Amino acid sequence: MDAKHKNDEAPFVSMVDDDISVRRSTRRLLLCSGLRAEAFASADEFLRSGRVEQTDCLLLDIRMPGMDGLALQQHLASTGRRMPIIFLSARASEEEESRAWQAGAVEFLRKPVRTEQLLNAIHTALRHPNHKPSKEL
Repeated sequence: MDAKHKNDEAPFVSMVDDDISVRRSTRRLLLCSGLRAEAFASADEFLRSGRVEQTDCLLLDIRMPGMDGLALQQHLASTGRRMPIIFLSARASEEEESRAWQAGAVEFLRKPVRTEQLLNAIHTALRHPNHKPSKEL
């Protein structure tokens, strides 16, 4: 099997974060780790992207302009789009973290996040019951 075909079968991770440097560096890390990845500046951009159904794992910031991470989590659940969600936040309150967990977050990480910690969380999320593979392997 060639590398391109193998990469086409890799899990697809979407990230929604309003910080461009976080989006760029995290996307690069995910791609270098053998995952397929796309990063979005807002919840609305993610929802309009056509990538929601392909997403095997969602990395999500809490505080963003427009629809915040908790509202996106709620929207996805209310529309039947189930995927494991890992929250990444530098400024979330304990109440926001609690709400994320109660709504089904798989993990909640505080920025800055160590590379190993993030990749471990993603691999755990991909084994989570909310994970529905975008492709049959």
